[in-house]
Amino acid sequence: MELGQKLRQARLEAGITQRQLCGEEITRNMLSQIENGGARPSMQTLCYLARQLNKPVSWFLEEDSAVSANLQVIEAAREAFAGGDWERCRQTLQDYREPDSLLDQEYRLLRLQTLLSLAERSAGEGKKPYALTLLAEAETVADGCLYDTQKRRRLLLQLRLQPEKRAAVIRQLPSLDEELLLRSEAAREAGDLTRSQALLESMENRDTPRWAVAMGEVFFARKAYAAAAKWYTLAEDALPEQTVPRLEQCFEALGDYKLAYHYACKQRK
Repeated sequence: MELGQKLRQARLEAGITQRQLCGEEITRNMLSQIENGGARPSMQTLCYLARQLNKPVSWFLEEDSAVSANLQVIEAAREAFAGGDWERCRQTLQDYREPDSLLDQEYRLLRLQTLLSLAERSAGEGKKPYALTLLAEAETVADGCLYDTQKRRRLLLQLRLQPEKRAAVIRQLPSLDEELLLRSEAAREAGDLTRSQALLESMENRDTPRWAVAMGEVFFARKAYAAAAKWYTLAEDALPEQTVPRLEQCFEALGDYKLAYHYACKQRK
């Protein structure tokens, strides 16, 4: 029995309609195509449908030999990867056969992660040629990986292995600004104002309203109200809800009650 037929059988046995089975996850049209053999579900979709029908995923796949064989490979590779045995994981994945619409993307992501883990370990052991070979293979796998989240990791490894390409590689690295901003906020909340300011000053883009407000918060926490007001004023038009109350507080602390009143009135508008 084909996967779609088994899916329809399980649904009818459960006494639920296609609309009930779809829920918020998939469209009724897609489910109809799957049941009629016109489309194959992704592994994520199949897992969702299996949960809804209270069936193990293997029940839908056990008669599909091509998928079943690949599923066994993936399960064995997952176990090896989880145990940190990346070499065994890599060897296991060599038995995988593409194409397989259900498992191809997980296979590629697992293979990519495995290659990078092996390359990083090899680099640490001084095996630079082997690490470069693994990195080159990882780049090839990444080209066909829909869920590639390892670009930064690959670039950092390339910097480590090929410092002569430093300038070109650094240009490709995604900005760290968002992370630095969040770390700065955490440091400020923990009372480490020196670290908070240093993290802000490490950001590439220091011309945004969020950056100005963050810098204003650092100086406000230090009770350096004149400096804080300067930064808040730069972001006043873009982020009035955050800056106007602070500006009132700053000018009140500085004894400039005219400006404090001005900003108090702005909040009432």
